[in-house]
Amino acid sequence: MNHLLGNPELNVTDVNDVHKGLNYIVVDSVQYGNQEMIMEKDVEVIMKDGETLYLNIFRPNKEGRFPVVMSADTYGKDNKPKITNMGAKWPTLGNIATSSFTPEESPDPGFWVPNEYVVVKVALRGSSGSNGILSPWSKREAKDYYEVIEWASQQEWSNGNVGTNGVSYLAVTQWWVASLNPPHLKAMIPWEGLNDMYREVAFHGGIPDTGFFRFWIKGIFARWPNNPNIEGLIQAQKDHTLFDSYWKAHQVPLPQIRIPLFTCASWSTQGLHNRGTFEGFKQASSVNKWLYVHGRKEWESYYARENLEKQKLFFDYYLKKEDNDWKDTPTVTYEVREKFYQGHYREASDFPIPNTQYTALYLDGENHSLNLDTPKQTHVSHYHSEKDNESLRFTYTFSEDTELTGNMNLKLWVSSNEADDMEIFAGIKKLDRQGNEVNFPDFNHIEQGQVATGWLRVSHRKLDDEKSTIIQPWHKHEQELKLKKGEIVPIEIEILPSSTYFKQGETLVVVIKGNEIIKGTSSPGLSTRYEHHETVNKGHHYIHTGANYDSQLIIPIIPQ
Repeated sequence: MNHLLGNPELNVTDVNDVHKGLNYIVVDSVQYGNQEMIMEKDVEVIMKDGETLYLNIFRPNKEGRFPVVMSADTYGKDNKPKITNMGAKWPTLGNIATSSFTPEESPDPGFWVPNEYVVVKVALRGSSGSNGILSPWSKREAKDYYEVIEWASQQEWSNGNVGTNGVSYLAVTQWWVASLNPPHLKAMIPWEGLNDMYREVAFHGGIPDTGFFRFWIKGIFARWPNNPNIEGLIQAQKDHTLFDSYWKAHQVPLPQIRIPLFTCASWSTQGLHNRGTFEGFKQASSVNKWLYVHGRKEWESYYARENLEKQKLFFDYYLKKEDNDWKDTPTVTYEVREKFYQGHYREASDFPIPNTQYTALYLDGENHSLNLDTPKQTHVSHYHSEKDNESLRFTYTFSEDTELTGNMNLKLWVSSNEADDMEIFAGIKKLDRQGNEVNFPDFNHIEQGQVATGWLRVSHRKLDDEKSTIIQPWHKHEQELKLKKGEIVPIEIEILPSSTYFKQGETLVVVIKGNEIIKGTSSPGLSTRYEHHETVNKGHHYIHTGANYDSQLIIPIIPQ
């Protein structure tokens, strides 16, 4: 590997000085110093139906055929050079080091081009001058992406091998296009991105997200104010409250994926990217697939040098055909969190982790504890669902060092005397030996996060028996089962995947509320976190424990 070190005497090209067509530029590579390369701006690629898409292409300034690293979204291929300039609005993003030519959440040409890759940035239909219908996270986008992949494989600068890469929206489009299996898509790196729009962002447990989901869609309209052809997802959320054919069309058919994949999940993006990344890994039919999981911040982790080197090793193997021992990489590598940005990494052969000991901790409403045995006496606990300061908390202190990795399943017996429906907000927290809460990074880049989160609108409690497991209830969301006054029903709440190490004497806490456990920090017009303001809650919620009311939290204990 012979990297050409950058020349500090070269003047870095200002991103505003490039023009349509061929440009010879100098990029301020964080890893390799000032680097010369070729940029082709606003390259036109015509789709089969006649619509034109626009691309930016960065490639080595020399003759040769190189593998292609591609990303695609509708944010705008020239959008937000240096993502760090979002810091004034979101001051907790972390340390994100990229070149000036790196669009939002995209592969950095300053890293990939010196390593002899061509970087292609695709502006999907409806963005960057295309007048086509902008339909986020859809099969329509996947078909366009497919065509561009095949186009790139035939260019004179391409060796015919294309790999996709990118974060968030750029990962969603990867799951979608991979389900079509383009012949020249040889590998993919979906780094934290959803693939089930209903369950993972539009509705949480059947409860509509009125925060980030709507803010994000309004942002799409704001980016392209002159395009009247943008799908109205906010209205769709209001019109389609159940998982009907509309939302099924926005769910990636993951089992159709056969592409080699290296995917990254984070314990920290629950409510957006966490669930979908694990489902993508589990459900994809790819024979060769790897999962890397961290508990830190999204963009900071994506652009961290050690993770760029992981990505490069994977692409070198599949796109350059280098014999670099990538296949020796453990199938699953995951961080077990101990404190904020402190933990240790472990390896596994699959996810969920084989040989996990699924253990029930039973809720005792009389003393607000969690126990290995079901309490003999029944008890009814309650809180006011509309008051921010009311909740129930149940605790369990570990008698030995314990690792919990995977989903948790919170089963509750619930009732209401004042409403025919309920919405339960559940959280898992960690307390140290002194009784102080241990916080972790959480969605969206906040510092005061908790271990894990779950939600459920009780009328959506119907389970898919084929997909549900002891540790992960899978709700159909296809019908409403309203409550009768005083009717006591069992529900199971999917607590999203997490990994946390509890030392002997540390405590796990289950929090149950009728509203958000961690409030958003949104300013007017900027909802950077999920919110659920359109609730059905009214009056008191009752939680029944003991005897036949076996309310319990099933936890995933990993043997040491």
